[in-house]
Amino acid sequence: MSTLVERLLGQPAAAVAIEPGAARAAATSFGDVAEASARLAHVLREHHGVESGDRVGLLLEPGAAFIHALTAVWRARAAALVLTPLHPPKERARLLDDAGARLVIASPELAAVAADGTSATAVHVFASAASGAASLDGHALPPPPCARALLPETDDLALLVYTSGTTSLPKGVLLRHHHLEAQCDAIARAWQLRSDDVLVHALPLHHVHGLVIALLSVLRVGGSAIMQPSFDAHAVLTACARASVFMGVPTMYARLLDALDALTPEARAAAAATLADLRLCTSGSAGLPVSLGERWARYAGRYPVERFGMTELGVALSNRVAGERVPGSVGWPLPSVHVRVVDDAGAPADEGELQVRGPTVFEGYWERPDETAAAFVFDEGVRWFRTGDTVRRHGDGRVSVLGRTSVDILKSAGYKLSAPAIEEALRRHPDVRDAAVVGLPDETYGQRVAAAVMLRPGASLTAEALLTFARSELAPYALPRLVHFVDDVPRNAMGKVRKPVLAELLAILEGHDADVHEGTTQR
Repeated sequence: MSTLVERLLGQPAAAVAIEPGAARAAATSFGDVAEASARLAHVLREHHGVESGDRVGLLLEPGAAFIHALTAVWRARAAALVLTPLHPPKERARLLDDAGARLVIASPELAAVAADGTSATAVHVFASAASGAASLDGHALPPPPCARALLPETDDLALLVYTSGTTSLPKGVLLRHHHLEAQCDAIARAWQLRSDDVLVHALPLHHVHGLVIALLSVLRVGGSAIMQPSFDAHAVLTACARASVFMGVPTMYARLLDALDALTPEARAAAAATLADLRLCTSGSAGLPVSLGERWARYAGRYPVERFGMTELGVALSNRVAGERVPGSVGWPLPSVHVRVVDDAGAPADEGELQVRGPTVFEGYWERPDETAAAFVFDEGVRWFRTGDTVRRHGDGRVSVLGRTSVDILKSAGYKLSAPAIEEALRRHPDVRDAAVVGLPDETYGQRVAAAVMLRPGASLTAEALLTFARSELAPYALPRLVHFVDDVPRNAMGKVRKPVLAELLAILEGHDADVHEGTTQR
């Protein structure tokens, strides 16, 4: 098996890898990537002592410099830890210290904050142009004696990616080059990615979704990416006119739809025509509300391709690009991915925990042997990864996610309830923009259903009216016992709700100004 770097270096040198994000900006070719990455990799090894297996932090804006530095770290046979300015300094320092990073490569704009709070990591300022010209700490990088010799092995550690921390403390996921190649290959085959594809990229790069599933999977087949510095709905809509692929999270789709709704009828029609020309739109990192997907389909002509993935395995399941897309379902296993559903006793079941095996599945968690052991189960010598998600497998093999077992599967009055299903029912009210549901401890019920509800602009809705509506959508035992109207809820960088934090907030609000408690109004 070849490595991802070899795939990138094997693309035609003149082919575009990174499209210019602004007018008059220069494009970055695959030849530019090969040139800049070889020079930086040589300097990292020969002048900074980077060795195989070392961890190197990256704190750079999206664009040419990022892809040059990432591939350089790999060509130096080190592993990349992608950082983000979205994290507070203490969080970045914690990740660097936990990973034992040897150094950080930072852009000039971010160098001053790259290693705040840690003295163990040296910071080197990297500047790189689209043309491949690059400098480190202000010094031009010399060409290496033999650029092609600087290549990783398939078993080298490629990425140390920390989980999002939405349900527990972040853990470092070990991804080797063979994992990345297997993940990108399965995605490219399932989504029919090709060399003439152009991706609008507005996802954070410190998550597998933005880095591997989106950016690297497209570059692997010789496609190109229009890199956005951050998500801006109007900039993304404009960029889509030059693209064939968009990959996003539900929050992005919601903001794009709000931007479309705010346009004049003529501008809205033109934007809708642009979206209809996209070959592929995918949604992941959180469940796509059916109402949101249906709104998108009214503009773009097709429901987004919803899929299921994790930091530990990339994409495991996906709806089909050509053929039926079932709203509320994450589809079928990708090529080379094997899945099964088991009940609490580990027996095959139609509803239970989703477990996955195959070449895309990660090796383990960085320096956490106990948590690694707990994440896998062996059955007749075969290792299955326990996703921690409760799903339903249908007769045709497709899968629907009922929720994260630890925070989304609520146990109330003897019933097992799916928080995402309750959220979807609440969203059907025309005044509700979004909803997030958690379970709060209760001596009588075990857990009581609590809902944070976000209203559409200008809407006025009482908890009693919402519950009256919900009674036609939900069984009595699934109705929220606590409803609180909020402007937004705690989310991570991917827009995913941080439910443990939300549960703490709702528990506090319950004792103060909750709108509904035990079915009665509180004032």
